[in-house]
Parts: sequence; C-alpha cells; structure tokens
Amino acid sequence: MNTANLQLEGLYLAIASINSALVRKGLLTVEEIDTALRRAEANAVGEDRLTEDLRPANRDAVCFPIRLLQIANNSQAEGEIPQFSELARLVGETKRPYNDQM
Repeated sequence: MNTANLQLEGLYLAIASINSALVRKGLLTVEEIDTALRRAEANAVGEDRLTEDLRPANRDAVCFPIRLLQIANNSQAEGEIPQFSELARLVGETKRPYNDQM
C-alpha cells in the first residue's frame, strides 16, 4: 500500500477522534457534525463540480473521507470508533448512485 494512503487513514481516524471529543465535551452535537459533513459533501459534488466532468469514481474518491467521517460520527453512540477497514467497508455499502453515468 502507498505510504500516503496510510497517512490519510491515520488522518481520517484522528479527525474522527477529534469529532468524538467535541461531542463528548458538549461543544458540538452529532447532528451538528453530520450537518457540516453533509454540507462538505454537497460542496464537493455541487453543480460547479459536475460541470468539470468528474467521473463517478473520481467523485467517490472526493467524497470518501467525508462519508467515512459521517459513518464514524454516527457510530459514536455505539462506543469507540470502528477500525478504518470497517469504516471503509461501510462507506462502500452506503455509496449513493450518481444521476449521470460517464
């Protein structure tokens, strides 16, 4: 595996842990973090991005970290954040189809 991929895995898990700490301290709610992540995803695949002719696989790549953080955020009630491989699997299972196919 590419070292950069491993570094990104660590970064995603670190952000997920920070989000969890923000919720535990009462600074943000799970819903507020979810809303922020949904906005980020909407920006990532918004109308202006669609005009750039991004292929569905490239859109998935852009949205992967956002979706992973959403799943980690929403699994906080179950206790600890799942391992990266479990989060990645869940992202794949919940991937939404795109309206256009390139």
